[in-house]
Amino acid sequence: MGRAFEYRRAAKEKRWDKMSKLFPKLGKAITMAAKEGGTDPDMNATLRTAIKNAKAQNMPKDNIDAAVKRANAKDVDAYSEIVYEGKGPHGVLVVVECATDNSTRTVANVKSYFNKSGGSVVPNGSLEYMFNRKSVFEFELAEGMDLEEMELELIDAGLDEIEEEDGKVFVYGDYTSFGNISKGLEDMEIDVEKSNLQRIPTSPVEFTEEQLVDIEKMLDKIEDDDDIQQVFTNIA
Repeated sequence: MGRAFEYRRAAKEKRWDKMSKLFPKLGKAITMAAKEGGTDPDMNATLRTAIKNAKAQNMPKDNIDAAVKRANAKDVDAYSEIVYEGKGPHGVLVVVECATDNSTRTVANVKSYFNKSGGSVVPNGSLEYMFNRKSVFEFELAEGMDLEEMELELIDAGLDEIEEEDGKVFVYGDYTSFGNISKGLEDMEIDVEKSNLQRIPTSPVEFTEEQLVDIEKMLDKIEDDDDIQQVFTNIA
């Protein structure tokens, strides 16, 4: 498929790996989920998923437990979830999801990352129509797994589509159906490897390898920021 495709695939994998291995970010995701929906994973699908994602990255149990307990701490009330939108090098569209206790600091940092890369932050909502919010689940295609039957089982839970690629299964649904789909997969005893809410571009754009180098430099700076939880682009 060409060097540009391989570069994009490697870049996406690197970004996921880089973000998910940072224990403070994983801990913050757990704390925010526990604060929002309660500290019992059995009753809170978002928390259950955050814990599972953390375990998948070998986050120690003590760290996970501490992150859950922290949801009841007074200073956690200061955390807020903020979304910034921007245009980066070569016109790439970027949506940045943050969890911060100091929005003034965060917005200043995010603006600087875009500005120094020749881009700019745009008013919130400007890129909303360029991305679809989806619940996304990824797991291995096991022997004997019937995807058509799985699709029928999950339709009532809010399933949009199921795709299989290189031995991996990807399940997509509306972002409001995250809990229902997660529960459906659990009931089928599916061992989900990764699951989260994503913003999927409605019109992905192909960039050259040289352009991707510039784009990745900016994304690396953004993702190094402790306040940044997830970053989404319209890269094909």
